[in-house]
Amino acid sequence: MNFPLIPAELAFAGDGTPFSPRYGDIYHSSQGGLEQARHVFLAGNDLPARWIDRQRFVILETGFGIGLNFLATMQAWRATTGPSSRRLHYIAIEKHPFRRDDLGQVHRGWPELAPFATELHELWPLPLPGLHRLDFGNVILTLGFGDGAEVLPQLGLVADAIYLDGFAPDRNPDLWSDEIMAQLRRLATAGTTLATWTTAGEVRRRLASADFVVERRPGFGSKREMLVGRRPGTSAARSWSPRRIAVVGAGIAGAATAHALARRGHRVSVLDAAATAASGASGNLAGVFRPLPSLDDGKLARLLRAGFLLGRRWFASLPGTRLGWTGVLHVARDARHEQTQRRIVDEHCLPADYCRFVTREEASQMAGSPVALGGWWFPRAGWINPPSLCRALLADIDCRYDFPVAKLQRHPQGWRVSSHDEEIEADELVLANGIGAPALAPDFCLPIRPGRGMVSHLPEAATPAMDIVATRLGYVTPPVDGLRCAGATLQADDLDGTPRLADHVENLFRLDMLLPGFAQGIDPARLDGRVSFRPMSPDRLPLVGPLAAGEGLWINDGFGARGLVFASICAELLASQIDDEPLPLETDLVRSLAPARFPKRGSARR
Repeated sequence: MNFPLIPAELAFAGDGTPFSPRYGDIYHSSQGGLEQARHVFLAGNDLPARWIDRQRFVILETGFGIGLNFLATMQAWRATTGPSSRRLHYIAIEKHPFRRDDLGQVHRGWPELAPFATELHELWPLPLPGLHRLDFGNVILTLGFGDGAEVLPQLGLVADAIYLDGFAPDRNPDLWSDEIMAQLRRLATAGTTLATWTTAGEVRRRLASADFVVERRPGFGSKREMLVGRRPGTSAARSWSPRRIAVVGAGIAGAATAHALARRGHRVSVLDAAATAASGASGNLAGVFRPLPSLDDGKLARLLRAGFLLGRRWFASLPGTRLGWTGVLHVARDARHEQTQRRIVDEHCLPADYCRFVTREEASQMAGSPVALGGWWFPRAGWINPPSLCRALLADIDCRYDFPVAKLQRHPQGWRVSSHDEEIEADELVLANGIGAPALAPDFCLPIRPGRGMVSHLPEAATPAMDIVATRLGYVTPPVDGLRCAGATLQADDLDGTPRLADHVENLFRLDMLLPGFAQGIDPARLDGRVSFRPMSPDRLPLVGPLAAGEGLWINDGFGARGLVFASICAELLASQIDDEPLPLETDLVRSLAPARFPKRGSARR
């Protein structure tokens, strides 16, 4: 999914119908967009009748456009299901997404959809390539921004219904190609239906070659006919029921996992050896929350972008979380890196609300101190207090503290998790306990190593005023409870938890490289700090997914120093895998996170 992503241009035909100058076509029938959505796409897929008795239902749309089909579907779902644990997954592709304000202008034409449109506008993502998951409670919208030929092969889902709603085949032939139809075949199953307003002969032939049985039905408005289709056969409805799920670890990985599972209606118990949440690597006073673009937009950059965007939506809505969206200034390492930073912003056409390049003079003004070079400015980024975030994620979840897990035992009904004097049973088990995970699953040879890190606490009164997060080779945060966090050191396979003077010296040295003179006069021997042990993987990517396929043993671990950014997207991925839902990440990223990418021996511990 390549940069740059070019937003849609809002225009109107002479009769007021939304129009695309790029494709020379209208976004919906001039005789009524909402009526067309209901007649062609809802009724054409026999909805809502087909979802009435379903706990989970999945719709795939090939052209999101102005979102009218989605809003009509969301309205119908809410009207026919009410508040319940039933979930509609709506996945839509859009190569040229509209800007939020343009959507708002278009949607004013349908007052009856206003409550649903308002929800959409509030969560509407920045125009960045990739998958964007928007959670509306019992409706989950996953937007794939990018070319359909690139996005569709990266989707992990099984569709119950398909809305074929691109621009006309003669205006946008790429979205009706054999390659697109082959992907629809891959994403469908027996009984999957589809509907579209076009009856073009080439479309009928390509759908037939993709194993859809198509027929004409009366069309909408001036369209005499439309097409509907179905994959032959009848598939068993995918069942869903709440399960007992034990999550080992109450740090950021475990807390986010428990939160994602509990939102789906599962009965979750979190087990931790400590007396409280976030006692380990998630216990620091403040952590940096920001993405990290790259010129090739590699897997790490894409995962961090997805985690940043989803986490920004997740965390801002959690009461009790201490955080500050102060912005993050990332100063270049050297002149060559500064050129690369500028080039990434320019070539990727990054939205200024996400990341922009600032000169040395601008950066110095932002920091209130002189800096050596320019760099990136992330206006929506900032700092988070991890313990408060963990507590907020675990609110209303059964947490068993002082529960050191001593043994995992598989039995026919699931898993038995034992401490020295207590045990619980669960249908599924998730390991999210950082550097402790390898000891609980020795047969899998998990390549998770401890990375000792120390953060130095600088008294606010000993430093100049600065209310942003600044990073270079190290970082410094705004004051939290009168202290700035500066860090952090890293020593692999070092389990000494004692603070060291040498670590304070190193942190102050990095701070001086970032903000010369900022910590002048601070005596490292008089500083306090905190040591923690990050779970590190060999390739710097987390381990997320099944450890024992079909046995209900899962892992979400290996976050390293980026736990705050990885937490939401990795938890959402794991919960989606456990529930067999559409995945929130592209399949190549999912494979890159799978624990099976590392060699292992033996089978699950019994």
